[in-house]
Amino acid sequence: MGGRMTAQVQVTQKIDSVSILIGQQTRLLLSVSLPKGWVAEFPSFKDSVMITPGVEVIDQNDLAKQDIGHGMQRLQRVYTLTSFEQDLYRIPALDVKVKDEKYHGNELALKVITVPVDTIHPDQFYPQKPVQDNPFQSNEWLPLYFVSILMLLVIGVAIFLIARLRSNKPIHMTFKMVKRIPAHTKALREIEVIKQEHPENQEGQKIYYTRLTETIRKYIESRFGFSAMEMTSSQIIEELRAKGDEKMIDELKGLFQTADLVKFAKYETLINENDYNLVNAVKFIDETKTDETEIVERVAPKLSEDDKKHNSQRLIMKVLIAATSLTAVGLLAWIIYRVSMLTF
Repeated sequence: MGGRMTAQVQVTQKIDSVSILIGQQTRLLLSVSLPKGWVAEFPSFKDSVMITPGVEVIDQNDLAKQDIGHGMQRLQRVYTLTSFEQDLYRIPALDVKVKDEKYHGNELALKVITVPVDTIHPDQFYPQKPVQDNPFQSNEWLPLYFVSILMLLVIGVAIFLIARLRSNKPIHMTFKMVKRIPAHTKALREIEVIKQEHPENQEGQKIYYTRLTETIRKYIESRFGFSAMEMTSSQIIEELRAKGDEKMIDELKGLFQTADLVKFAKYETLINENDYNLVNAVKFIDETKTDETEIVERVAPKLSEDDKKHNSQRLIMKVLIAATSLTAVGLLAWIIYRVSMLTF
């Protein structure tokens, strides 16, 4: 069992460079190949811990996993090493623990060398040069000065416009939901109310026929588009005939004649006569109605000329604020670019 596991697990240990200068860094790669699903425990070092006396581990990355096929996978970790003493160091084989057994790669060598310094000929080294005092050129900086002034003016204008916009409060528009009721629906509802009345005397009949004819007039005015409320009964009948609508004309004419007699000649009708006229009014509406249905519309309020002017002024101020803000940003970007070109 142990021999089979050893054959399945292979540990390799490599180093990027076997020779570095003092203070330089090199990477040590520790990898293990093992079946998928198995877990490997790699060595972990704290910061600046020596992997061997004289060589420090200054960094270690997270485990990386790679599928290598045939049910196998490769796990690896990179350790960053450095040293500050010249010598030839032995890097020990690091242990990797798999299923309570330890496996390790091969030992490595790391040579740390220093840069040779010629102390016999010190004249070859030159002292540090002083900082040069470059002359100030006005033609290079004056454009920056004037553009900076312009940018401040533009920012001032933007601030002024923002303050004006905040003090100039917007007009809040409240939309209303309006139910559009067809003319025939309104008329039939009104007739249904009139139907409940039973006039017992001449004065009651007068009120009854007044309401009935007014309902019919309003319906005709809305349905046919002429001022029926301001016309006499005969004028309404003639207007309907002129429009070519002969439906229920005779019955409607009889209704208007009866109403005129009741209102102006103190004529008293019989109960069945009232019902007959009411039925004719309903039939006239049914036979001339359109296919229009009740709808609910969202109606915007109408603005006055002052309100429209107010909104236009706010829109202009918003556009100017956006333009001045973009201009200020553009000028600032140009100033930063020019300063960087002059100082570097």
